[in-house]
Amino acid sequence: MAAITASMVAELRAKTDAPMMECKKALTEAEGNLEKAEELLRVKLGSKAGKAASRVTAEGVVAAYVDGATGALIEVNCETDFVTKNDSFIAVAQAAAELVAKHAPSDLAALGALPYSQDGFGPTLEDVRKGLIGKIGENMSFRRFKRFASGAKLASYLHGTRIGVVVEFEGDATAAKDVAMHVAAMKPVALSSAEVPAELIEKERTVAAAKAAESGKPAEIVAKMVDGSVQKFLKEVALFDQSFVKNDKLTVQAMLKGANTSVKGFTLYVVGEGIEKKADDFAAEVAAQVAAAKGAA
Repeated sequence: MAAITASMVAELRAKTDAPMMECKKALTEAEGNLEKAEELLRVKLGSKAGKAASRVTAEGVVAAYVDGATGALIEVNCETDFVTKNDSFIAVAQAAAELVAKHAPSDLAALGALPYSQDGFGPTLEDVRKGLIGKIGENMSFRRFKRFASGAKLASYLHGTRIGVVVEFEGDATAAKDVAMHVAAMKPVALSSAEVPAELIEKERTVAAAKAAESGKPAEIVAKMVDGSVQKFLKEVALFDQSFVKNDKLTVQAMLKGANTSVKGFTLYVVGEGIEKKADDFAAEVAAQVAAAKGAA
């Protein structure tokens, strides 16, 4: 029986984009024949992984993992909402969150290199990702993650699978969980008004100034109108100043004070946030296929 070398596996992987272990298995079955091994992989996985790699992944899930004072939040993307309900996809997302918490990878590449096996794929998380692309038939990617290990207590909340929140706190766990739910609903951008990014404030000031200028009022009145609009905006986007969703007579800060609880920080992930979804032109796609067929005839 022919010896299967690392260079043979690497060559087959480069040609097919299949997971490393799948390449090794195919080469073993083909007794070292590269062309036969490639054919075996095409039958098993197709060329799905390579073809899918360029497709936009704007759907997906957010997964959280918390173990004491250590935790993680991760967003894993796919192409369609249908795949977000796939058990294998959900399992790899949850596993990735746990891997982040336990191994503290420095970036997405380091995360992908961590040992993990699932559905017959492995031995790394990246190999599992590629294997599932071939199995499911959609591109999928690990988009972003955050690890928590500051020593503060952690509370997490998932709204379905599309919104995830982790709150770092000291004090009452129930109050912290309520804050996590509040963040998912109200989507603040900072803990306090002082921490709202300057570029957001400037953008709001510019919009307010343009609106106020249309009033035709004296400059000093316009200036007060602009300041008022900016202050209103800050209260709407700063967590501590927002009206608490479970009791709008209290601010979040007042609720926390009553519960003798302090929030040190929060992280909010919303699936697909900031990703530009591709609008498919069905007519153009059909026309391209017809043209291709004519060219092949």
